[in-house]
Amino acid sequence: MRDDDCRLWAEQAGAGPPLVLCHGGPGLWDYLAPVTRLLEQHARTIRWDQRGCGRSQRRGPYGIARFVADLDAVWDQLAGPRTALLGHSWGAHLALRYAIEHPERVSHLIYVSGTGIDPDRGWHPHYKRNLRLRLGPHLDRWEALSARDRTPAEEREWAVLQWSADFADHGAALHHADRMATPWLGINHDCSQAVNAEVKQELSRSDMAAQCRALDLPVLIIDGTEDIRPRWAVDSLHRALANSQRVSLTGAGHLPWVENPHDFRRAVATFLRQ
Repeated sequence: MRDDDCRLWAEQAGAGPPLVLCHGGPGLWDYLAPVTRLLEQHARTIRWDQRGCGRSQRRGPYGIARFVADLDAVWDQLAGPRTALLGHSWGAHLALRYAIEHPERVSHLIYVSGTGIDPDRGWHPHYKRNLRLRLGPHLDRWEALSARDRTPAEEREWAVLQWSADFADHGAALHHADRMATPWLGINHDCSQAVNAEVKQELSRSDMAAQCRALDLPVLIIDGTEDIRPRWAVDSLHRALANSQRVSLTGAGHLPWVENPHDFRRAVATFLRQ
């Protein structure tokens, strides 16, 4: 599909009411196929690669407004007039922004492992400290790769090491991260830097809490209790939303459907039936 002549990859699967999925990053590609499989009896899921990423055309501009418009194009072609929306990590922020701008189009919002709306981003130093702690014996190699220009093979190795910190089970973390990196479609660092900088500016300049208070739709916030991003960062968002519920999944990190799939599926399916 296309928006402003930029080709966007998308795929749908499953049966039931439509549910649009927004992957995280920014600068990554869709890795939410396991979510599709978990929910295949409950929803027709629609996945897509954000512009410049994965199987979508590698071209800008990279910015929040442009990504919201791209999501709207996916919506028009595949979703329907009023549809549920799930976003993970950076994709949770994108989904929230879409719901704020197009509340009439969103029936349910599922905010998975996001990092909240606080303007000072006070969670980030805690994340960096927890990342280094979780990397454990892999810290030296990760630091060495972080400090230099990487070959394509080293770039994948660096990503797998970093992503391994997003899982609570140390014994399985590298395996889970390697599956995320397969197939390896390459990180768009230009996209990541541009969008992350804009998110930081947006939160410091806008009153997203007031926008969230005006949002009149049901919201489910899902966290993994072992996420290295501190979950108190999402408290102010939870308080600002008029109709929200929060579920914390034990034994799960940043990708809670991987390490606690049963409770993740139950929480999302129950919420979508409401």
